[in-house]
This record gives sequence, structure tokens and C-alpha cells, in this order.
Amino acid sequence: AIWLPGIFSPFAVYLLTKFIRRIPVSVMEAAEIDGAGEFHIFVKMILPLSKPILATMGLFTALNYWNDWFNAMLFVDEQKLIPLQYYLYRMLSQISMLRNLIAKVPQLAAVTPPEESFKMAMTLVTIGPILLLYPFVQRFFVSGIMIGAVKG
Repeated sequence: AIWLPGIFSPFAVYLLTKFIRRIPVSVMEAAEIDGAGEFHIFVKMILPLSKPILATMGLFTALNYWNDWFNAMLFVDEQKLIPLQYYLYRMLSQISMLRNLIAKVPQLAAVTPPEESFKMAMTLVTIGPILLLYPFVQRFFVSGIMIGAVKG
């Protein structure tokens, strides 16, 4: 219930087909003239030329799963399987509940929950892995831009 919907994303299929259709047919015809079969053409010609879109789709999928807490809330029952995003969401809702409780009890007026500090820390925790992943994927974006360039 968590992994399967993201694997068969219509958006990913659309992007992949649009990118692969942009690859010149002459490249495939040249490989076919050299005696390559369809599987060999796909593995040796299409996949290496498709590295930019595969990296992009990998980054999109990783971001989608990294930011997903709602499906975990619906489908995960065991505490040890709860993802970090859902755990942080629960902590933030508990801090908000504590703030509402403090507002209703006059004896606790001097207590201030760390809501804003927690939001800032939560932002750093959720953005950190993506900031570490992006530099490794960026080189594929640059090469993808250069694939369409034609030297005159």
C-alpha cells in the first residue's frame, strides 16, 4: 500500500515516453544496421541516453516517498514501521495540542511550548537528506540539457 502506487505513476510513464521519443531514430537504425537486436539497442543505446530522465524520476520518487506521511497514517499499524515524516507530524500535532491546553489553563500561562523552534528543527531534518542527494543527481540534469544541443 505504501510502495506500489508510486512505482506505477502515470506521470512517470508520461515523462519517460516523451523523453525516449525525443531520442533520434537514426541512432536506433544505426545500431540495427550494425546487427543489434531490440534488447541490445534498448540496453546499450536507449538506457545510457535516458540517464537524465531516469535520474529525474528517481529524484521525484525519492522526494515523494520522503515527504509522504499521509499513507503511513492510513496504512501502517506497527510503531517500528512508521516513517520519520509521520513521526514528526505526530510530534507537531502534540505540541499544538499542548499549546491549546496551556491557553485554556490559567496556571500554565508562563509555560511556552517550543512550537516554532520545533518547526525550524523539523524543517532542517526533512530537508537535510534531500540536500545531500541532489548534488549526486545534478550531473545527470546537466548532461540531459546537453543531449539536445547540436553542434553546428
